[in-house]
Amino acid sequence: MAQSQGRRAPKVSPPLAFWGVPRNRVSVVRPHKEIPVTEKKKLRSQAWFGANDIQGFIGRSWMKNQGYPHDLFDGRPVIGICNTWSELTPCNGHFRELADWVKRGVWEAGGFPAEFPVMSLGETLLRPTSMLFRNLASMDVEESIRANPIDGVVLLMGCDKTTPSLLMGAASCDLPTIGLSGGPMLNGRFQDKTLGSGTGVWQMSEDTRAGKMTTAEFLAAESCMNRSKGHCMTMGTASTMACMVEALGMGLPGNAAIPAVDARRYTQAQLTGRRIVEMVKSDLKMSQILTRKAFENAIRANAAIGGSTNAVVHLLALAARIGVELSLKDWDDLGSQVSCLVNLQPSGKHLMEDFYYAGGLPAVLKELADKKLLNMDALTVNGRTLGENIEGAPCWNRDVIHTYDAPFKAEAGIAVLQGNLAPNGAVIKPSAGSPHLFKHRGRAVVFENIEDFHHRINDEALDVDETCVMVLKNCGPKGYPGMAEVGNMPLPPKVLRKGIKDMVRVSDARMSGTAYGTVVLHVSPEAAAGGVLALVQNGDMIELDVAARRLVLEVDDATLEMRRKAWVPPPMPTRGYAKLYVDHVLQAEKGADLDFLVGGSGAAVPRESH
Repeated sequence: MAQSQGRRAPKVSPPLAFWGVPRNRVSVVRPHKEIPVTEKKKLRSQAWFGANDIQGFIGRSWMKNQGYPHDLFDGRPVIGICNTWSELTPCNGHFRELADWVKRGVWEAGGFPAEFPVMSLGETLLRPTSMLFRNLASMDVEESIRANPIDGVVLLMGCDKTTPSLLMGAASCDLPTIGLSGGPMLNGRFQDKTLGSGTGVWQMSEDTRAGKMTTAEFLAAESCMNRSKGHCMTMGTASTMACMVEALGMGLPGNAAIPAVDARRYTQAQLTGRRIVEMVKSDLKMSQILTRKAFENAIRANAAIGGSTNAVVHLLALAARIGVELSLKDWDDLGSQVSCLVNLQPSGKHLMEDFYYAGGLPAVLKELADKKLLNMDALTVNGRTLGENIEGAPCWNRDVIHTYDAPFKAEAGIAVLQGNLAPNGAVIKPSAGSPHLFKHRGRAVVFENIEDFHHRINDEALDVDETCVMVLKNCGPKGYPGMAEVGNMPLPPKVLRKGIKDMVRVSDARMSGTAYGTVVLHVSPEAAAGGVLALVQNGDMIELDVAARRLVLEVDDATLEMRRKAWVPPPMPTRGYAKLYVDHVLQAEKGADLDFLVGGSGAAVPRESH
């Protein structure tokens, strides 16, 4: 009404504009009006709701049994809220409430929110490993989006694999999409110490095995570590991937670090709901945001935060889904020389709550931008460039977020190793390792699989000392199956009792982002696929040289060929999804996606069902 009298719409304050609320308009309540749905702007959802025939009748009528009035089907955007809530995924246990705040924002902006569930992947409970089901969950997301009357999508994600699986599935559809992370837990506290989820488990477990901590103390720490809603509050995979969502431009500024129980997380959810409606109206799709420039930004951001090695396989898989060329070489070329600026566990001492109070990811990105290490013109979901989003981003605590000129750890990004032991590559996270081991030559102590490791590691007769290289086989994509987080093998008690806290470890497995150590991971080809790793024997000498990017097995080709002829592949699953997985999974350097899921099928409306 005010605009009809010639007055301009009220101006939204800069903070709201920053979060994605349109600057040139305010949300208004749409009055009820009986207008035939076919008169409204054609949206994808109108293929279900827009016709005055049997198809429209079925689409509208059955939805009305939930109490929706007729004018909701008049052509307003239908926003799917993809929810990974599950009581078996503790990190995402608060997502029912989070979804309600998203719905508030969708309603306010004139959209029609429709929440739907997809497979939820809980890192702590799901066996044999949640990574086995990442690709399956992505299929659930992709098909749920494509098959339903959805114009835009909000992805609710928190625990480790829920973030990449939702992004991958949505990317294969390429609708307007925005990510919303659930947020980290509050800092853990045990006795007089700060306790980080995941990282604290590995540390206390080693201390208990070494006799430095009693079992009673170990058990008492359980409720002290995880004391609020949210995902791991260390810079593990969940926090890393939340940062990747923000660095890629797929979430609103601030997405990564707001604690799960902070009221500002719900504000973020509400504004996310508002923004997705505007994205649908402007047809801002994932492919316009997930460009090569965005992935370059994410790789450098991962290095600056001391992020998880798991980000490597997840971003490689996501890039392949959206059609962006990305390789292991890019991780080394773009990120390996970037300094780690964030003093967070497992690389440092602080936790995600501290990171948020210090300025969060925008403060880190601002440091990178000042050194011309970011593509500032990369578009983000709020319609602004990354450069505009981080302009003037403050830092409030330099002990948590260091300047680039005085980094927490220099040149600490993911390093990519190659050599005859990993002809297709392997990765190591220097910021989590011990520098004195970055150039090391040692005798191999070989474990054929994870069961062999558990059976022998505590044996006092095990022929091992701190100079050895522990080698774990058959834990890659096919071998486990699912490429479990077992690469950070616990050290033998006889070594721990000497006060030794780290050894070189090599495997085709992954490790938790909350873990630490001089651990070589993702060796490719993996042992179960016949890689050289399968041929390593006890007593072989292995050379690691991180600076030279070398991982070499000092065994001549003729000997390796003799061993190969005697090698027997491990048994593989014979039925169900596990068989589908091992038959089609790609190796780690390809993101461990299923070969037939690479690329996408778009969001074309499926044929009518009646």
